[in-house]
Amino acid sequence: MAQASAATQRPGTTRTLLRGVDGAGTVRRTVLPGGLRVVTETLPTVRSATFGIWVGVGSRDETPVLNGATHYLEHLLFKGTARRSALDISAALDAVGGEMNAFTAKENTCYYARVLDTDLPLAIDVVCDMVTGSLVREEDVEAERGVILEEMAMAEDDPGDVVHDLFAKVIYGSAPLGRPILGTQETVTGLSRDQIAGFYRRRYKPENLVVAAAGNLDHKKVVRLVERAFAPVLARSTGHPAELPRSVKALRTAGKIQVLNRPTEQAHLVLGLPGIPRHDERRWALGVLNAALGGGMSSRLFQEVREKRGLAYSVYSYSTSYADSGLFGIYAGCQPKRVEEVLEICRAELAKVVEEGITAEELHRAIGQISGSTVLGMEDTGSLMNRIGKAELCYGQHLSVDEMLAKIAAVTLDDVRDVARDVLGAYRPSLALIGPINDRRAAALADLLH
Repeated sequence: MAQASAATQRPGTTRTLLRGVDGAGTVRRTVLPGGLRVVTETLPTVRSATFGIWVGVGSRDETPVLNGATHYLEHLLFKGTARRSALDISAALDAVGGEMNAFTAKENTCYYARVLDTDLPLAIDVVCDMVTGSLVREEDVEAERGVILEEMAMAEDDPGDVVHDLFAKVIYGSAPLGRPILGTQETVTGLSRDQIAGFYRRRYKPENLVVAAAGNLDHKKVVRLVERAFAPVLARSTGHPAELPRSVKALRTAGKIQVLNRPTEQAHLVLGLPGIPRHDERRWALGVLNAALGGGMSSRLFQEVREKRGLAYSVYSYSTSYADSGLFGIYAGCQPKRVEEVLEICRAELAKVVEEGITAEELHRAIGQISGSTVLGMEDTGSLMNRIGKAELCYGQHLSVDEMLAKIAAVTLDDVRDVARDVLGAYRPSLALIGPINDRRAAALADLLH
């Protein structure tokens, strides 16, 4: 189904993007004056609804000095508005058994609430109030600074998470995508109230926001409630999205290695390469390749590293895509003395798929795995809100479940072989490693990659 993007839709109009059966699964979009987009998916058979506001700004949109500001602001929006205190915000949703949270990513931020369908107006009012009317007070900035530093300390205690930040740094270096979402102790300690408030004013504009809701709802009613909640902000909006400088320089990361020598019980490693951008049509074939290589218990890596040799409890591959680039990585956690052996197996499996592709049986199994997980991942209103919100903000297009399944099913062995050679065969893999690895051993591992 061909869809026009929101940029071509006249403000004040509504379009049906996907038509469901008997109303279920119908996706509509209204563009309000000021450029605010409201997208909903209707599910008349459920008794819940999830409401979210997606902001088209993430950690990659920060300057080096502001690294961590997006995540910092996520915390502060829960601290109070002119209408509600922090307690009022949390109590409002607690009183109706609702759930409210937020997350910050490299390219976007999302604030959301999941409630009974009858309480959707409350969720809309509270979340819109937070996003449009945060006070960002000096005392809240100082109080939350300690909370964020504790969150960073907690993350540092989990090397299985930290190694992924380290891998991003290996691939992207000092570019924004190479910086941690939480920021660093230095940047978080140095951020001032004025810097964060300025970031808030510049980035949280209606034209850079997508409102998404899914569940037992009426699209027109959601639009009316959102328009009322955003009225003061819409009146000031230019309707023109702010330009975000999102360009990545050519990545020359062949065979790079970075090791953090820590006295951990396990060594945590990510071996990988630059991937592909989110709009690249090869993403469907790369998804199938990822499933066959390291996406489940029957995958090559799981079988070779864990089942046959017992070298790791957790081993998997993954693909991450951004607006203009991406990552493909293999993660494993193993005994430090087994690092070289695990690396050799991972490199051998990468080389094998580049040279030979995958088998027809693996293709069939991977397509089935992705198709099943795609459908099962849409069984609740929260997942559906995430899907339509991200589709509108990041892709500007909405695919039905059948269209997505058709894209997956259309992947051929030749498609997988081609994307394996184009992506996994383009560079020598780079390595991020955390564990008790001294300098001499790290140098030997660098030689191994070459």
